[in-house]
Amino acid sequence: MNATTDIVAKLWNLCHVLRDDGITYLQYVTELTYLLFLKMAQETGVDKELPSGYRWIDLVAFEGIDQLTFYRNLLVQLGSSGSTQVQAIFANAQTALKQPRILNKLVTDIDKLDWYSAKEEGLGDLYEGLLEKNASEKKSGAGQYFTPRPLIDCMVSLMKPQAGELIQDPAAGTGGFIIAADRYIKQHTDGLFDLSESEQAFQRYQAFYGMELVQDAHRLLLMNMMLHGIEGAVTLGDTLSGDGQRLSKANLILTNPPFGTKKGGGRPTRDDFTFPTSNKQLAFCSTFIGDCCQEEGRQ
Repeated sequence: MNATTDIVAKLWNLCHVLRDDGITYLQYVTELTYLLFLKMAQETGVDKELPSGYRWIDLVAFEGIDQLTFYRNLLVQLGSSGSTQVQAIFANAQTALKQPRILNKLVTDIDKLDWYSAKEEGLGDLYEGLLEKNASEKKSGAGQYFTPRPLIDCMVSLMKPQAGELIQDPAAGTGGFIIAADRYIKQHTDGLFDLSESEQAFQRYQAFYGMELVQDAHRLLLMNMMLHGIEGAVTLGDTLSGDGQRLSKANLILTNPPFGTKKGGGRPTRDDFTFPTSNKQLAFCSTFIGDCCQEEGRQ
């Protein structure tokens, strides 16, 4: 068992601790994400993007009810200050934890993990492993946001994304297609070192973009992208509404759109569909046709 697999197993065991505080399967990874973000930010030096006084080192300094009270306030502060990406990850964040001893157990156990080995193998891979573990647990209901990675890798391999292309996922989920496309491009450009400085900047900041409807999935997506060194603009919104019309044209669209009808909100509200429909599959197909640029080699 490699370090990443071992740490994922230990993190998943913390779900049993969370269950003791009434946390559901659906909330597991979201709760762990808040704490993992703080710890991973410390390990990677990203915590400079967090407001002073609201970092992992500050959280571990508290004990008992004071720690839980501070943690609740920390979530509010991170959702309203710090970098734009940090605010997006912690937008409307709140914890369902009620018992100080449960929070202390989580903080202590996360702090004791083998973070040196985890960094050697890649924190992004660790987080992807946790998302996959959660999606495979039927009780979590998270599978709808997580497309199996072998399927994603197959599709990416067939489509052969290229450096310099604008790549969109209008139903981004937890970011699997974006992560896989980025990995594919890096494998074919010596980790981007074959590219010029401006081309490398494009890959990191502009190449990948899209939209996700569900806020909890969106925050998992943003953290996933951040841990893989991608800072593209994947926004929170409804692709089948006017929000989606603001997405720019893409050279390549990689996605696994949701199925069925658009329940609750009625028909899709975009006004650029050729054939109005309440069927999500057809509606998303219409967005692909409209949002994908026609160019040589990309049909």
